[in-house]
Amino acid sequence: MPRPGLLAAALVLAAPVAAAQQVAPQVVGDAIPASLTGQPGDAARGRAIVANRSIGLCLLCHSGPIAEERFQGDLSPSLAGAGSRWSEGQLRLRIVDGARLNADTIMPPYYRTGGVQRVARSFEGKTILSAAQVEDVVAYLATLKD
Repeated sequence: MPRPGLLAAALVLAAPVAAAQQVAPQVVGDAIPASLTGQPGDAARGRAIVANRSIGLCLLCHSGPIAEERFQGDLSPSLAGAGSRWSEGQLRLRIVDGARLNADTIMPPYYRTGGVQRVARSFEGKTILSAAQVEDVVAYLATLKD
C-alpha cells in the first residue's frame, strides 16, 4: 500500500498546471531550441514522468526502454533511440505541441492551452505538463541513443 505522503506527492504532480505559469516557447523551424525554464531538465525525473501512467501517459501510445512497465503502446513510434533521431529542440516541440509538425497527430499538446477541444472544465486553461516537466522529459528522451 502506498504511503500517504507519496500518494499526495503523486496527486500534486498529476494535477494540470495553471496557465499563468506558462512560458511562451519560441519555435524555430521544426524545433524549440531554448529550454522553457532556462535550465536543463533532469533525465531521472523525465523517465519517471514517461513511465507514470497518471502524468504523461506516454506509454499508452509509445513503447520505450522501460522494461518494468508492462503493456506499452504501439500506436506511435518507439521512444527507443529518440535522442538519436531528434535534437533536444525537436523533442521539445514534439512534446509542447506535436500538431505544429503533424496536424493529424493523436499526441496531445503537453504545453499548450489554446485551441484544444473536449477539455474537462477543471483542465481548461491549464497545461498537461509544467515547463520543468517538459524539460525533464526532453532530458530523458535525449539520453535514448541507438
